[in-house]
Amino acid sequence: MTAPYARYRRAAAIPAGMAMATALAFLPNTAATAAEDAPAPAPAAAARAAATPLSYVVNVRPGHGTSAYVKKAVVKAGGTIVTSYDQIGVIVVHSSDADFAKTIRKVRGVQSAGATRTAPLPSASTGDLGAPKVLSAAEVAAADAPAGQDPLQPQQWDLPAIKADKAHEKTLGSKKVTVAVIDTGVDDTHPDIAPNFDRKASVNCVSGKPDTADGAWRPSAEESPHGTHVAGEIAAAKNGVGMTGVAPGVKVSGIKVSTTAGFFYTEAVVCGFVWAAEHGVDVTNNSYYTDPWYFNCKNDPDQKALVDAVTRASRYAEKKGAVNVAAAGNENYDLASDEITDPSSPNDTTPGDRVVDPSKCLDIPTQLPGVVTVASTGAKGIKSSFSNHGLGVIDVAAPGGDSTAYQKPDAPATSGLILGTLPGGKWGYMAGTSMASPHVAGVAALIKSTHPYASPALVKALLYAEADATPCTDPYDINADGKIDAVCEGSKNRNGFYGWGIADALDAVTK
Repeated sequence: MTAPYARYRRAAAIPAGMAMATALAFLPNTAATAAEDAPAPAPAAAARAAATPLSYVVNVRPGHGTSAYVKKAVVKAGGTIVTSYDQIGVIVVHSSDADFAKTIRKVRGVQSAGATRTAPLPSASTGDLGAPKVLSAAEVAAADAPAGQDPLQPQQWDLPAIKADKAHEKTLGSKKVTVAVIDTGVDDTHPDIAPNFDRKASVNCVSGKPDTADGAWRPSAEESPHGTHVAGEIAAAKNGVGMTGVAPGVKVSGIKVSTTAGFFYTEAVVCGFVWAAEHGVDVTNNSYYTDPWYFNCKNDPDQKALVDAVTRASRYAEKKGAVNVAAAGNENYDLASDEITDPSSPNDTTPGDRVVDPSKCLDIPTQLPGVVTVASTGAKGIKSSFSNHGLGVIDVAAPGGDSTAYQKPDAPATSGLILGTLPGGKWGYMAGTSMASPHVAGVAALIKSTHPYASPALVKALLYAEADATPCTDPYDINADGKIDAVCEGSKNRNGFYGWGIADALDAVTK
């Protein structure tokens, strides 16, 4: 079965008929707290002026020499330079010339170039988060926990699922370690996030160039709470308030890369990785795919340019010391299959069915080299109904939640979804591989805390070696209707559902 799902990997993804389960459940806090100049373009022809303005990435050899030459050609071709990342050879450009990419690809020194979107600047879309289910004051007041736990921790079945509760008896993680949440923004005023927030490593990258204005990394009231939820899963402080993160002693930063409409465009993602690389970030969490293409096919010159740009940026971050962790996606796709029908691309204009080979058409950053790809499990430790999978693609698994009808948690937990922080001093439930990825990011942060001089390669090696090997679920009939919903390939030690296994936070701090 394939879980019904639109473009928004970042939100809950639960099977049909479970509308109530997909709603966010909020726990209100009783005391909530609240550029460089671009060169002027060359004179444009009338046809250019009438065309739709789009954003582009132009990829050249890293270094100032090639970039300087190409920048002049960009202006001559009718482009306006937004910013450039000479250290990785990526130039962000706006142009109203429909032939801009075709023209600039012919320029000496240009290795690839393409439009980052199919919608005009700025794009718009309808919202896709359902109305939240708000808990009553009585339900909030009933939150209780044993001594030594935060009030909502009994609802966090996901912590013992990866032995994070036991890990916290050894250490909460190091304040010298920072995890960057590259996402929709983080509300750093939240009482569970404020104690661990890293202001210097936070930024707004939505335009493709860093905006460091105070609070620019926060989501507005109209924007998704997704990034704030992810941040709490990773590093909600163990402070007697609300919930507890997987690594409640490490720092967390917010790198906002999502437009108000919820699109994660290439130029913003590139900016996010470069910012993380140059601001001491140890782990990045990426619970999204880069819009507008779910899969980016290298035989398409535009899509190839997007793959090139994000690859350069993610590799740069790893070279500078960051472990990049990403969600596998929520469509129950087998990412190791010969072909997949993608009905959702391009998602910023008019999508249509297309058949792709996922070994040649990549979900970015999820399928990029060096990125830790994370699948989701539910409260019974089985692959979530919606989670993508694939032998050789999935590296590790972690709790991301599932419908309670499929995987019901043990008492006292009541929801099969994942508890997280929400803007405005609230808490609530979401589900998806978006929620699994931050569990792994938190475990990676604990490994880095235990081994402060470990390289990204060593952190990843330890993450995989310490994961609890989990055999294939066979047969996999998650809704018990007599039909196989997904096929798992591989051995107990490495397979398409769980990769090297389920992340283990206790081993992260003891081995």
